Amino acid sequence: MKAMLDILSRTSLFGGLPESQLERVAEIAVTRDFKKGETIFLEGDEGNGFYVVAEGLIKVFKVSADGKEQVLHFFGPGEPVGEVPVFSGEQFPANAEAIAKSRLLFFPRTAFVDLVTNNPSMALNMLAVLSMRLRQFTVQIENLSLKEVPARLAAYLIYLAEEQGRDDLVTLPISKGQLASLLGTIPETLSRIFGKMSGQNLIEVKERRISLLDRKRLEELADLGKHPG
Repeated sequence: MKAMLDILSRTSLFGGLPESQLERVAEIAVTRDFKKGETIFLEGDEGNGFYVVAEGLIKVFKVSADGKEQVLHFFGPGEPVGEVPVFSGEQFPANAEAIAKSRLLFFPRTAFVDLVTNNPSMALNMLAVLSMRLRQFTVQIENLSLKEVPARLAAYLIYLAEEQGRDDLVTLPISKGQLASLLGTIPETLSRIFGKMSGQNLIEVKERRISLLDRKRLEELADLGKHPG
């Protein structure tokens, strides 16, 4: 139980709740293990509950009619997955797959809704997370539809810097191939853009560690939406 409480207390949904409420949450959680490449849920599946990542990494994505995959997000430890349909009882709007060996906590919809009904403070945490998700997806849609790939990359690096609390250095939480999918491009194109931005002294790349050499110009690139040339 203590290990479960430690995990729950570090999540965005349940962080800050008193131990008595965390214990109630832990009582309805079901631990599920997934192998790398294993499907967690498919678009159109009944939204009968949601997950919180305890260990590993999860990819959420959609597939077009012609089979093209668009990654929507990657979720790591402490982050909820598939929480949107919980209150509406609708179907999952996208697919989810474990891209590393993962352990997830599953929360059945009915039990969780009953719990939140009796503990309104949990609903406030849920609203905050959903609001943040909506903002993230709004920015992602804007980036994919209006900005060229260099601007998308600049915007993502700035987002990472803010998320990781660093001004001039970020660590990619995913591989460059996965990043290419997230940005709506291919690995070869992303590699060329990394090279060009390095040559312009905007960034310095060492494996997954990226130094932001000129934060101001990166912000201008992200806002402009096009590479300055």
